[in-house]
Amino acid sequence: MYSLVASQYRSRPQSLSQPFGDPLPAKSGRGGVKMAAPLRIQSDWAQALRKDEGEAWLSCHPPGKPTLYGSLTCQGIGQDGIPEVTASEGFIVNEINKKSIHISCPKENASSKFLAPYTTFSRIHSKSITCLDISSGGGLGVSSSTDGSMKIWQASNGELRRVLEGHVFDVNCCRFFPSGLVVLSGGMDAQLKIWSAEDASCVVTFKGHKGGILDTAIVDRGRNVVSGSRDGTARLWDCGRSACLGVIADCGSSINGVAVGAADNSINLGSPEQMPSEREVGTESKMLLLAREDKKLQCLGLQSRQPVFLFVGSDAFNCCTFLSGFLLLAGTQDGNIYQLDVRSPRAPVQVIHRSGAPVLSLLSFRDGFIASQGDGSCFIVQQDLDYLIELTGADCDPVFKVATWEKQIYTCCRDGLVRRYQLSDL
Repeated sequence: MYSLVASQYRSRPQSLSQPFGDPLPAKSGRGGVKMAAPLRIQSDWAQALRKDEGEAWLSCHPPGKPTLYGSLTCQGIGQDGIPEVTASEGFIVNEINKKSIHISCPKENASSKFLAPYTTFSRIHSKSITCLDISSGGGLGVSSSTDGSMKIWQASNGELRRVLEGHVFDVNCCRFFPSGLVVLSGGMDAQLKIWSAEDASCVVTFKGHKGGILDTAIVDRGRNVVSGSRDGTARLWDCGRSACLGVIADCGSSINGVAVGAADNSINLGSPEQMPSEREVGTESKMLLLAREDKKLQCLGLQSRQPVFLFVGSDAFNCCTFLSGFLLLAGTQDGNIYQLDVRSPRAPVQVIHRSGAPVLSLLSFRDGFIASQGDGSCFIVQQDLDYLIELTGADCDPVFKVATWEKQIYTCCRDGLVRRYQLSDL
Protein backbone atom coordinates (compact mmCIF):
# COMPACT_ATOMS: atom_id res chain seq x y z
CA MET A 1 0.00 0.00 0.00
CA TYR A 2 1.20 3.49 -0.75
CA SER A 3 1.05 5.48 2.45
CA LEU A 4 1.63 9.21 2.28
CA VAL A 5 3.05 9.07 5.76
CA ALA A 6 2.84 6.27 8.24
CA SER A 7 3.08 7.01 11.92
CA GLN A 8 2.92 3.69 13.69
CA TYR A 9 2.25 4.07 17.40
CA ARG A 10 3.42 0.81 18.99
CA SER A 11 4.02 2.08 22.51
CA ARG A 12 0.35 2.25 23.54
CA PRO A 13 -1.25 -1.21 23.61
CA GLN A 14 -5.02 -1.28 24.02
CA SER A 15 -5.84 -1.75 27.69
CA LEU A 16 -8.55 -4.30 28.27
CA SER A 17 -9.55 -2.47 31.44
CA GLN A 18 -9.99 0.80 29.59
CA PRO A 19 -13.69 1.71 29.94
CA PHE A 20 -15.50 2.67 26.75
CA GLY A 21 -15.83 6.42 26.41
CA ASP A 22 -12.70 7.51 28.29
CA PRO A 23 -10.57 9.82 26.14
CA LEU A 24 -7.76 8.17 24.21
CA PRO A 25 -4.97 10.73 23.84
CA ALA A 26 -3.09 11.05 20.59
CA LYS A 27 0.66 11.08 20.88
CA SER A 28 1.74 14.64 21.56
CA GLY A 29 4.15 16.49 19.33
CA ARG A 30 5.09 15.27 15.88
CA GLY A 31 8.02 13.00 16.74
CA GLY A 32 6.26 9.94 15.37
CA VAL A 33 4.78 11.55 12.28
CA LYS A 34 6.81 11.23 9.11
CA MET A 35 5.81 13.81 6.56
CA ALA A 36 6.00 13.19 2.86
CA ALA A 37 7.89 15.57 0.62
CA PRO A 38 4.92 17.02 -1.24
CA LEU A 39 5.42 18.29 -4.74
CA ARG A 40 3.61 21.49 -5.67
CA ILE A 41 2.92 22.94 -9.11
CA GLN A 42 1.63 26.22 -10.50
CA SER A 43 -2.17 26.03 -10.24
CA ASP A 44 -2.76 26.91 -13.92
CA TRP A 45 0.09 24.75 -15.25
CA ALA A 46 -2.07 23.20 -18.00
CA GLN A 47 -2.76 26.62 -19.57
CA ALA A 48 0.79 27.89 -19.03
CA LEU A 49 2.36 24.92 -20.82
CA ARG A 50 0.07 25.10 -23.85
CA LYS A 51 2.22 27.67 -25.62
CA ASP A 52 5.77 27.50 -26.97
CA GLU A 53 8.35 28.32 -24.32
CA GLY A 54 5.56 28.57 -21.77
CA GLU A 55 6.73 27.96 -18.21
CA ALA A 56 5.24 26.77 -14.94
CA TRP A 57 6.95 26.62 -11.54
CA LEU A 58 7.12 23.57 -9.33
CA SER A 59 8.64 22.82 -5.93
CA CYS A 60 9.36 20.02 -3.50
CA HIS A 61 9.07 20.56 0.25
CA PRO A 62 11.11 17.95 2.16
CA PRO A 63 10.30 18.22 5.88
CA GLY A 64 13.11 19.84 7.81
CA LYS A 65 15.10 20.67 4.65
CA PRO A 66 15.23 23.65 2.27
CA THR A 67 12.53 23.71 -0.39
CA LEU A 68 13.67 22.66 -3.85
CA TYR A 69 12.42 24.96 -6.60
CA GLY A 70 12.21 24.15 -10.28
CA SER A 71 10.36 24.86 -13.49
CA LEU A 72 8.69 23.18 -16.43
CA THR A 73 9.20 24.53 -19.95
CA CYS A 74 7.16 23.77 -23.07
CA GLN A 75 9.43 22.90 -26.01
CA GLY A 76 6.57 22.79 -28.50
CA ILE A 77 3.16 21.22 -29.08
CA GLY A 78 2.97 17.75 -30.62
CA GLN A 79 0.59 16.83 -33.44
CA ASP A 80 -1.70 15.22 -30.87
CA GLY A 81 -1.99 18.59 -29.08
CA ILE A 82 0.08 17.42 -26.11
CA PRO A 83 2.94 19.74 -25.12
CA GLU A 84 6.52 18.48 -25.05
CA VAL A 85 7.73 19.52 -21.62
CA THR A 86 11.15 19.41 -19.95
CA ALA A 87 11.84 19.91 -16.25
CA SER A 88 14.70 21.82 -14.65
CA GLU A 89 17.45 20.05 -12.72
CA GLY A 90 16.27 17.82 -9.89
CA PHE A 91 12.86 17.05 -11.41
CA ILE A 92 11.70 14.57 -14.04
CA VAL A 93 8.60 14.60 -16.27
CA ASN A 94 7.54 10.94 -16.36
CA GLU A 95 4.38 11.34 -18.44
CA ILE A 96 2.12 14.10 -19.79
CA ASN A 97 -1.18 14.42 -21.61
CA LYS A 98 -3.61 17.29 -22.12
CA LYS A 99 -4.93 17.33 -18.55
CA SER A 100 -2.36 15.51 -16.44
CA ILE A 101 1.37 15.50 -15.80
CA HIS A 102 3.40 13.04 -13.71
CA ILE A 103 6.43 14.63 -12.00
CA SER A 104 9.04 13.09 -9.72
CA CYS A 105 11.87 14.44 -7.60
CA PRO A 106 14.32 11.50 -7.33
CA LYS A 107 16.51 13.10 -4.65
CA GLU A 108 13.57 13.18 -2.22
CA ASN A 109 11.89 10.03 -3.55
CA ALA A 110 8.74 12.08 -4.20
CA SER A 111 6.26 11.56 -7.04
CA SER A 112 2.88 13.11 -7.89
CA LYS A 113 0.49 13.10 -10.80
CA PHE A 114 -1.22 16.48 -11.25
CA LEU A 115 -4.69 16.59 -12.79
CA ALA A 116 -6.14 19.82 -14.21
CA PRO A 117 -9.93 20.43 -14.20
CA TYR A 118 -11.82 19.07 -17.19
CA THR A 119 -14.19 21.99 -16.88
CA THR A 120 -14.93 24.84 -14.46
CA PHE A 121 -18.35 26.24 -13.54
CA SER A 122 -18.16 29.92 -12.63
CA ARG A 123 -21.79 31.05 -12.89
CA ILE A 124 -23.47 28.97 -10.18
CA HIS A 125 -22.65 31.27 -7.25
CA SER A 126 -21.22 34.76 -6.89
CA LYS A 127 -19.23 34.07 -3.71
CA SER A 128 -17.43 31.31 -1.83
CA ILE A 129 -19.04 27.86 -2.23
CA THR A 130 -19.07 26.07 1.13
CA CYS A 131 -20.64 22.71 0.25
CA LEU A 132 -21.69 20.59 -2.73
CA ASP A 133 -23.01 17.14 -3.57
CA ILE A 134 -23.80 15.15 -6.72
CA SER A 135 -26.96 13.06 -7.11
CA SER A 136 -26.78 9.25 -7.19
CA GLY A 137 -27.43 9.21 -10.94
CA GLY A 138 -24.77 11.86 -11.60
CA GLY A 139 -27.21 14.21 -13.32
CA LEU A 140 -27.61 16.96 -10.74
CA GLY A 141 -25.43 18.95 -8.38
CA VAL A 142 -26.46 20.94 -5.31
CA SER A 143 -24.33 23.61 -3.66
CA SER A 144 -24.51 26.28 -0.96
CA SER A 145 -22.65 29.55 -0.80
CA THR A 146 -21.77 32.45 1.46
CA ASP A 147 -23.89 34.54 -0.90
CA GLY A 148 -26.78 33.00 1.10
CA SER A 149 -28.09 30.83 -1.72
CA MET A 150 -28.50 27.10 -2.31
CA LYS A 151 -28.85 25.95 -5.90
CA ILE A 152 -29.43 22.81 -7.95
CA TRP A 153 -27.62 22.63 -11.28
CA GLN A 154 -26.90 20.32 -14.18
CA ALA A 155 -23.78 18.34 -13.28
CA SER A 156 -22.64 18.11 -16.91
CA ASN A 157 -22.48 21.85 -17.64
CA GLY A 158 -23.30 23.80 -14.46
CA GLU A 159 -26.56 25.12 -15.90
CA LEU A 160 -28.87 26.37 -13.13
CA ARG A 161 -32.01 24.29 -12.57
CA ARG A 162 -33.49 25.36 -9.20
CA VAL A 163 -32.93 27.87 -6.40
CA LEU A 164 -33.81 26.54 -2.93
CA GLU A 165 -35.00 29.45 -0.81
CA GLY A 166 -36.09 29.25 2.82
CA HIS A 167 -33.09 29.25 5.14
CA VAL A 168 -32.27 32.42 7.07
CA PHE A 169 -28.51 33.19 7.03
CA ASP A 170 -25.87 30.87 5.57
CA VAL A 171 -26.53 27.28 4.50
CA ASN A 172 -23.63 25.21 5.86
CA CYS A 173 -24.32 21.79 4.41
CA CYS A 174 -26.38 20.21 1.64
CA ARG A 175 -26.60 16.66 0.32
CA PHE A 176 -28.80 14.50 -1.86
CA PHE A 177 -30.81 11.61 -0.45
CA PRO A 178 -29.98 8.26 -2.11
CA SER A 179 -32.94 8.69 -4.47
CA GLY A 180 -31.28 11.74 -6.05
CA LEU A 181 -34.66 13.51 -6.05
CA VAL A 182 -34.55 15.06 -2.57
CA VAL A 183 -32.03 17.33 -0.81
CA LEU A 184 -31.21 17.70 2.90
CA SER A 185 -29.74 20.98 4.12
CA GLY A 186 -28.65 22.54 7.41
CA GLY A 187 -28.02 26.18 8.15
CA MET A 188 -26.91 28.81 10.64
CA ASP A 189 -30.61 29.36 11.41
CA ALA A 190 -30.47 26.03 13.38
CA GLN A 191 -32.92 24.47 10.94
CA LEU A 192 -32.73 21.31 8.84
CA LYS A 193 -34.79 21.31 5.68
CA ILE A 194 -35.77 18.67 3.12
CA TRP A 195 -36.37 19.87 -0.44
CA SER A 196 -37.77 18.48 -3.65
CA ALA A 197 -35.10 18.69 -6.34
CA GLU A 198 -37.86 18.60 -8.96
CA ASP A 199 -39.85 21.71 -7.98
CA ALA A 200 -37.64 23.36 -5.28
CA SER A 201 -40.38 23.12 -2.63
CA CYS A 202 -39.39 22.68 1.01
CA VAL A 203 -41.34 19.64 2.16
CA VAL A 204 -40.06 19.32 5.75
CA THR A 205 -38.43 21.66 8.29
CA PHE A 206 -36.86 20.29 11.48
CA LYS A 207 -36.50 22.60 14.48
CA GLY A 208 -34.89 21.77 17.80
CA HIS A 209 -31.23 22.73 17.64
CA LYS A 210 -30.17 25.86 19.54
CA GLY A 211 -27.22 26.63 17.25
CA GLY A 212 -26.24 26.47 13.61
CA ILE A 213 -26.18 23.04 11.95
CA LEU A 214 -22.70 22.23 10.65
CA ASP A 215 -23.09 18.75 9.14
CA THR A 216 -25.63 16.01 8.40
CA ALA A 217 -25.70 12.31 7.59
CA ILE A 218 -28.40 10.16 6.03
CA VAL A 219 -29.21 6.74 7.50
CA ASP A 220 -29.70 4.03 4.85
CA ARG A 221 -32.39 5.09 2.35
CA GLY A 222 -33.26 8.20 4.33
CA ARG A 223 -36.18 7.48 6.65
CA ASN A 224 -33.92 8.91 9.39
CA VAL A 225 -31.20 11.58 9.27
CA VAL A 226 -28.58 12.81 11.73
CA SER A 227 -27.46 16.38 12.36
CA GLY A 228 -24.51 17.89 14.22
CA SER A 229 -24.69 21.43 15.57
CA ARG A 230 -22.82 24.30 17.12
CA ASP A 231 -24.99 23.72 20.19
CA GLY A 232 -22.94 20.59 20.91
CA THR A 233 -25.69 18.06 20.20
CA ALA A 234 -26.15 15.36 17.58
CA ARG A 235 -29.80 14.57 16.88
CA LEU A 236 -31.67 11.80 15.08
CA TRP A 237 -34.71 12.85 13.06
CA ASP A 238 -37.74 11.07 11.62
CA CYS A 239 -38.29 12.44 8.11
CA GLY A 240 -41.82 11.03 7.74
CA ARG A 241 -43.16 12.84 10.81
CA SER A 242 -40.65 15.71 10.84
CA ALA A 243 -39.90 14.93 14.48
CA CYS A 244 -36.76 14.56 16.59
CA LEU A 245 -36.27 10.97 17.73
CA GLY A 246 -33.71 11.96 20.31
CA VAL A 247 -30.46 13.64 21.22
CA ILE A 248 -27.83 10.99 20.49
CA ALA A 249 -24.96 12.93 22.05
CA ASP A 250 -24.55 16.16 24.01
CA CYS A 251 -20.86 17.03 23.78
CA GLY A 252 -20.67 20.49 25.27
CA SER A 253 -18.62 21.43 22.21
CA SER A 254 -19.44 22.30 18.63
CA ILE A 255 -19.87 19.25 16.33
CA ASN A 256 -18.15 20.12 13.05
CA GLY A 257 -18.62 16.84 11.19
CA VAL A 258 -20.76 13.70 11.41
CA ALA A 259 -20.61 10.33 9.65
CA VAL A 260 -22.74 7.17 9.83
CA GLY A 261 -21.28 3.78 8.96
CA ALA A 262 -22.18 0.09 9.17
CA ALA A 263 -20.17 -1.58 11.94
CA ASP A 264 -18.10 -4.71 11.53
CA ASN A 265 -19.58 -7.68 13.46
CA SER A 266 -16.62 -7.69 15.84
CA ILE A 267 -17.44 -4.24 17.25
CA ASN A 268 -19.48 -4.02 20.45
CA LEU A 269 -21.95 -1.17 19.99
CA GLY A 270 -23.68 -1.73 23.34
CA SER A 271 -27.41 -2.11 23.98
CA PRO A 272 -30.06 0.63 24.14
CA GLU A 273 -31.17 1.59 27.65
CA GLN A 274 -34.74 1.75 26.40
CA MET A 275 -36.64 0.24 23.50
CA PRO A 276 -35.88 2.18 20.27
CA SER A 277 -38.80 3.94 18.60
CA GLU A 278 -40.47 2.03 15.80
CA ARG A 279 -39.78 5.15 13.75
CA GLU A 280 -36.05 4.39 13.84
CA VAL A 281 -35.24 2.60 10.60
CA GLY A 282 -31.81 1.19 9.80
CA THR A 283 -30.04 2.43 12.94
CA GLU A 284 -29.14 -1.02 14.27
CA SER A 285 -25.49 -2.08 13.78
CA LYS A 286 -24.60 1.48 12.74
CA MET A 287 -21.83 3.66 14.19
CA LEU A 288 -22.03 7.43 14.51
CA LEU A 289 -18.80 9.42 14.31
CA LEU A 290 -18.61 13.00 15.61
CA ALA A 291 -15.75 15.39 14.75
CA ARG A 292 -15.68 17.89 17.62
CA GLU A 293 -14.26 21.37 18.14
CA ASP A 294 -12.74 20.38 21.51
CA LYS A 295 -10.12 18.15 19.78
CA LYS A 296 -12.16 14.99 20.41
CA LEU A 297 -13.36 12.38 17.96
CA GLN A 298 -16.33 10.51 19.39
CA CYS A 299 -17.85 7.22 18.21
CA LEU A 300 -21.20 5.86 19.41
CA GLY A 301 -23.66 3.14 18.57
CA LEU A 302 -26.37 4.95 16.62
CA GLN A 303 -29.23 2.87 17.98
CA SER A 304 -27.76 2.11 21.41
CA ARG A 305 -26.51 5.70 22.03
CA GLN A 306 -23.66 3.94 23.90
CA PRO A 307 -20.04 5.18 23.62
CA VAL A 308 -17.63 3.10 21.55
CA PHE A 309 -14.54 5.32 21.97
CA LEU A 310 -13.42 8.90 22.52
CA PHE A 311 -10.12 9.87 20.92
CA VAL A 312 -8.19 13.10 21.61
CA GLY A 313 -6.42 14.62 18.61
CA SER A 314 -3.91 17.41 18.10
CA ASP A 315 -6.47 20.12 17.32
CA ALA A 316 -10.16 20.65 16.56
CA PHE A 317 -11.59 17.91 14.32
CA ASN A 318 -13.26 19.36 11.21
CA CYS A 319 -14.42 16.29 9.28
CA CYS A 320 -14.66 12.52 9.41
CA THR A 321 -15.62 9.53 7.26
CA PHE A 322 -15.73 5.74 7.39
CA LEU A 323 -13.49 3.73 5.06
CA SER A 324 -14.94 0.34 6.07
CA GLY A 325 -16.79 -1.42 8.90
CA PHE A 326 -13.86 -0.73 11.22
CA LEU A 327 -11.53 1.84 9.58
CA LEU A 328 -12.16 5.57 9.67
CA LEU A 329 -10.49 8.89 8.87
CA ALA A 330 -10.75 12.23 10.65
CA GLY A 331 -9.08 15.55 9.83
CA THR A 332 -7.97 18.34 12.15
CA GLN A 333 -7.54 22.09 12.03
CA ASP A 334 -3.74 21.78 12.17
CA GLY A 335 -3.51 19.53 9.10
CA ASN A 336 -3.46 16.00 10.53
CA ILE A 337 -5.46 13.14 9.00
CA TYR A 338 -5.89 10.36 11.55
CA GLN A 339 -6.64 6.84 10.37
CA LEU A 340 -8.11 4.80 13.22
CA ASP A 341 -9.26 1.22 13.66
CA VAL A 342 -12.45 1.13 15.75
CA ARG A 343 -11.40 -2.27 17.14
CA SER A 344 -8.26 -0.73 18.64
CA PRO A 345 -8.70 3.05 18.62
CA ARG A 346 -6.12 4.00 21.25
CA ALA A 347 -3.29 4.12 18.70
CA PRO A 348 -3.80 5.51 15.18
CA VAL A 349 -3.05 3.18 12.29
CA GLN A 350 -1.32 6.16 10.71
CA VAL A 351 -1.27 9.94 10.80
CA ILE A 352 -1.00 11.75 7.48
CA HIS A 353 0.37 15.29 7.49
CA ARG A 354 1.00 17.28 4.33
CA SER A 355 0.84 20.84 5.62
CA GLY A 356 -0.41 22.81 8.58
CA ALA A 357 -3.51 23.90 6.64
CA PRO A 358 -6.88 22.75 8.04
CA VAL A 359 -8.25 19.48 6.67
CA LEU A 360 -11.68 20.52 5.40
CA SER A 361 -13.14 17.39 3.80
CA LEU A 362 -12.50 13.66 3.61
CA LEU A 363 -14.21 11.22 1.27
CA SER A 364 -13.79 7.48 0.90
CA PHE A 365 -12.84 6.76 -2.72
CA ARG A 366 -12.18 3.37 -4.33
CA ASP A 367 -9.51 1.70 -2.20
CA GLY A 368 -8.35 4.99 -0.69
CA PHE A 369 -9.65 8.48 -0.06
CA ILE A 370 -9.77 12.09 -1.24
CA ALA A 371 -8.81 14.94 1.10
CA SER A 372 -8.99 18.71 0.71
CA GLN A 373 -7.29 21.41 2.76
CA GLY A 374 -7.38 25.10 3.50
CA ASP A 375 -4.29 25.87 1.39
CA GLY A 376 -6.01 24.89 -1.86
CA SER A 377 -4.62 21.37 -2.00
CA CYS A 378 -6.86 18.45 -2.89
CA PHE A 379 -5.38 14.99 -3.33
CA ILE A 380 -6.23 11.33 -3.82
CA VAL A 381 -4.45 8.55 -1.95
CA GLN A 382 -4.97 5.04 -3.36
CA GLN A 383 -3.51 1.79 -2.08
CA ASP A 384 -2.40 0.50 -5.47
CA LEU A 385 -0.60 3.69 -6.57
CA ASP A 386 2.94 4.59 -5.59
CA TYR A 387 2.22 8.28 -6.16
CA LEU A 388 -0.35 10.88 -5.18
CA ILE A 389 -2.93 12.32 -7.55
CA GLU A 390 -3.22 16.06 -7.00
CA LEU A 391 -6.31 17.94 -8.19
CA THR A 392 -4.98 21.33 -9.25
CA GLY A 393 -6.54 24.69 -10.06
CA ALA A 394 -7.54 26.17 -6.70
CA ASP A 395 -4.25 28.03 -6.09
CA CYS A 396 -4.31 29.04 -2.38
CA ASP A 397 -8.08 29.18 -1.89
CA PRO A 398 -9.52 26.59 0.53
CA VAL A 399 -11.25 23.62 -1.11
CA PHE A 400 -14.24 23.10 1.17
CA LYS A 401 -15.88 19.95 -0.16
CA VAL A 402 -15.41 17.11 -2.63
CA ALA A 403 -18.07 14.91 -4.28
CA THR A 404 -17.73 12.07 -6.78
CA TRP A 405 -19.76 10.24 -9.38
CA GLU A 406 -18.18 7.33 -11.22
CA LYS A 407 -14.96 8.71 -12.80
CA GLN A 408 -15.78 12.35 -12.12
CA ILE A 409 -14.73 14.40 -9.12
CA TYR A 410 -16.27 17.76 -8.21
CA THR A 411 -14.78 20.31 -5.82
CA CYS A 412 -16.07 23.60 -4.42
CA CYS A 413 -13.83 26.40 -3.33
CA ARG A 414 -13.58 29.82 -1.69
CA ASP A 415 -12.92 31.33 -5.13
CA GLY A 416 -16.59 30.64 -6.03
CA LEU A 417 -15.82 27.96 -8.63
CA VAL A 418 -16.97 24.37 -9.01
CA ARG A 419 -14.29 22.29 -10.71
CA ARG A 420 -14.98 18.99 -12.42
CA TYR A 421 -12.15 16.49 -12.95
CA GLN A 422 -12.21 13.42 -15.19
CA LEU A 423 -10.18 10.49 -13.94
CA SER A 424 -10.15 9.22 -17.51
CA ASP A 425 -7.85 12.19 -18.23
CA LEU A 426 -5.14 10.45 -16.20
